[in-house]
Amino acid sequence: MLTKRLLKFFDGLFLLKHRTSFIVFFESCLVLFSLVLAWLLRFDFRFPDSRLVLQAAPLLVVIRLLLLARFNLLHGWWRYAGIDEALDICKAVAQGSILFAFLLRIVVDLTAFPISIYFIEAVLTACTLGGVRLLSRVMVESLREDSSASSRVALIGAGFAGQMIIREVNRAGSEYSVVACFDDDSSKQRIKLLGVPVVGTVDQLPSLIRRWAIDEILIAVPSATGAQMRRFVEICEATGLRFRTIPTLLDLIDGKPTIQQIREVKVEDLLGRQPADIDLESVRKHIRHKIVMVTGAAGSIGSELSRQVLEYDPAKLICVDHNETGMFFLERELSRRWNGSRVVYSVANIGEVERMHKLCSSHAVEMLFHAAAYKHVPVMETNVQEAVNNNVFGLLRLLNVAEETGCKCFVMISSDKAVNPTSIMGCTKRIGELIISAWPTDGMRAVSVRFGNVLGSSGSVIPVFREQLSRDEPITITHPEIERFFMTVSEAVALVLQASAIGQHGDILVLDMGEPVRIVDLAHTLIRLSGKSPENTEIKFTGLRQGEKLFEELFYPHEEIQATSCTKIKRANITVRQWPELRRHLEELNASLFVDGADPVRRKLKQIVPECRFGEVAGPPTGIAAGQDPTGRSA
Repeated sequence: MLTKRLLKFFDGLFLLKHRTSFIVFFESCLVLFSLVLAWLLRFDFRFPDSRLVLQAAPLLVVIRLLLLARFNLLHGWWRYAGIDEALDICKAVAQGSILFAFLLRIVVDLTAFPISIYFIEAVLTACTLGGVRLLSRVMVESLREDSSASSRVALIGAGFAGQMIIREVNRAGSEYSVVACFDDDSSKQRIKLLGVPVVGTVDQLPSLIRRWAIDEILIAVPSATGAQMRRFVEICEATGLRFRTIPTLLDLIDGKPTIQQIREVKVEDLLGRQPADIDLESVRKHIRHKIVMVTGAAGSIGSELSRQVLEYDPAKLICVDHNETGMFFLERELSRRWNGSRVVYSVANIGEVERMHKLCSSHAVEMLFHAAAYKHVPVMETNVQEAVNNNVFGLLRLLNVAEETGCKCFVMISSDKAVNPTSIMGCTKRIGELIISAWPTDGMRAVSVRFGNVLGSSGSVIPVFREQLSRDEPITITHPEIERFFMTVSEAVALVLQASAIGQHGDILVLDMGEPVRIVDLAHTLIRLSGKSPENTEIKFTGLRQGEKLFEELFYPHEEIQATSCTKIKRANITVRQWPELRRHLEELNASLFVDGADPVRRKLKQIVPECRFGEVAGPPTGIAAGQDPTGRSA
């Protein structure tokens, strides 16, 4: 309490940051002091020709104040002064001295004024203006450091992010005080980062906790990989202290971590993925001032597509979904961040041709991202006709509508479940890829983008696990060896946008999903992060559900993997089926929807996608993981 009062007193009385008149008076006194001191130094602390000083002083003060105002230095926020302000002081003093010398000698014709005074006074003025700022900052920060109420924080990471956090903590006047840094870079040992010492490596953190009386740990390594984050978390858990992190590079849009962005470590951090190498300019050029439609806009992928598309300044965004509640919440979110006049929210079923035709034609849609689909594998196994009607024939209807209304780019979201599918959902996605690759276009470029699971999507394992943990229920997993590919929804969508810019007509583009993750390992990680004991949390194995695979795959063995201009996007080159043949199969598939039972539909799906294995449990993958060629060598 005493420290807070001292800080308020110091801000209110000494800095007087709200009283510009006082600052002007105070800095005028500093200029006069510097001029008089320069004169005394020049003449061995005698004061000859005092009239010259009196004649020059008003002009000098006015010039100095004008230049200080030009560089926004007439304020009292000195406790925040840094290198930028020091440079501005030097610039203001240098320009002011040149102007002062010119006016005094050329305009006023006061040539008797000693030339050496120009230089001595300039140095003294710069030192005094900078010195008072440095002194005020030292006093404020020393008061904060002496505060017994501050939480003593240790940083893991002594890089740019660590520096920004220390600076933010020092400016916040809050309950935090950074007392030590830990970094594995040997060149940083025993240095000081903005006054905070680097006292050891990350492995030494548990042994130095008591010596530095640390209360909390902050992981300030936004570029950390999954393996690095797992190591950091294990070390932090060994200390028994609370630990948090700053956002990853994917989340730091402006590159400046702040106190408000500090958060708990998430499971996404431990899965860790390298930042996507996105060609922002090509994506911006592709989307800017275009009219864009997103179907399935209320879903996980569709809503993130809507957010990121708006970042690239489209002329208009049309969000389409038949989920009225989801659209309500999407509109609430987007309207807070962007101009509502640029976004149209349409509750519609993508299978209704007339409705979609009216939407596309009235808004003159130029780009369409098709994320609407039935995706839950076990549910679709018992709703075969609906899955086929929505995922296959809904796509066909929408393709026709888009081309008829002059759309130039059509992007379909596919799934890794389309590779050697064992489910109806996966089979319908594979047929969607075949339709896109064989589509006979007349000016519309159509591509499909294949990728695996996104973290945190509705119905995915992480939200389910969190709900079970919150209710103290056993965590349910289908099989101890089940694996899945994961990526964050923001990275997936960023790569989808990149794929839309680089894809050629008919392309099947596959996102680099990294290494697959065992769901059991994911569950153990989530248990630890939730603060629960792994020994006291039960995990139940329920058995694979109908249509579910043990392992997902990203490529067929017969697909030729080609590189693209983006390292995280590959092209799956296939032998394209002739459209007349595929259309005939699709007509027969459509007819099977009206025959009693799902067996005729399944048989026809098997004819179109011979690789599908309904009712089988997929063992170790026979396809190709991301980053390999058909022979298994690294790409």
